[in-house]
Amino acid sequence: MLQKTYEAFAVTIEDKVAHIKMNRPEAMNTMNKAFWNELPAIVRDIDMNARARCIVISATGKHFSAGMDLAVFGSGEGGGKVDRYVAAEAFRSNIRQIQSSFNALEEARVPVLFALQGGVIGGAIDMISAGDIRWCTKDAFFTIMETNIAMTADVGTFPRLQRYIPEGWVKEMAYTGRRIDSAKAKEIGLVNDVFDTHEQCIAHVLATAKEIASKDPLTVTGCKTLINYGRDHNTADTLDYIGVWNAGMIPPPHMQEAFAARAEKRDPEFPDLMKLRDTPM
Repeated sequence: MLQKTYEAFAVTIEDKVAHIKMNRPEAMNTMNKAFWNELPAIVRDIDMNARARCIVISATGKHFSAGMDLAVFGSGEGGGKVDRYVAAEAFRSNIRQIQSSFNALEEARVPVLFALQGGVIGGAIDMISAGDIRWCTKDAFFTIMETNIAMTADVGTFPRLQRYIPEGWVKEMAYTGRRIDSAKAKEIGLVNDVFDTHEQCIAHVLATAKEIASKDPLTVTGCKTLINYGRDHNTADTLDYIGVWNAGMIPPPHMQEAFAARAEKRDPEFPDLMKLRDTPM
């Protein structure tokens, strides 16, 4: 088992499952500078080095996350008169840097699963929208809080959330800043299921991750790649891409191992994904 602690996270890797815990319960797991810097580095390290076959993200404390740490809003560069148009371009470019922190979840080759409890607020909606599957406890609630503080959500909620839930619900949440509870979140498809306790939720998500990790990693990453591609492209283009994928990466030896393991009533043994270069060459 591998364990490592960061300022905003604690990471455990066991049985080919990486469990990333947000670890600032005293601050409602708000997203401070360390959060934004550490999360993409952790996820990309797991992915690039093929350290796990599935990632679970959860949080300690009463709430999953209250969103952006307010201190981040006041951390801009100061001093001197700045051309407002040049400053606007810099702001846009800096926002893209923040957005890339959650892009890492979507770009990871392995599935990213969320176990949620309590408040899932503001930036936390952006975060969970970039994952693959979400579950929550019955006390969970979800709100696009940015609207209530005169902001437009800007780290991924709008392009991603409407892929999972009906557009009308995205607009109601966005225009009003209202909370939706766990029952409504399940009804509209934001979460797959609801559990009575945090412990039950975590246990289910980790068990699901372990089941995913028992499958052929190449097949699982193929599923993630093709499902996401199909989400963003039309059916004809997606079917063509699936054909190209299978022509190059459908693995007969892995299929033979799966059939043999079933016949012999044993767990199959599949190769992990390869490590990737962290530089272009």
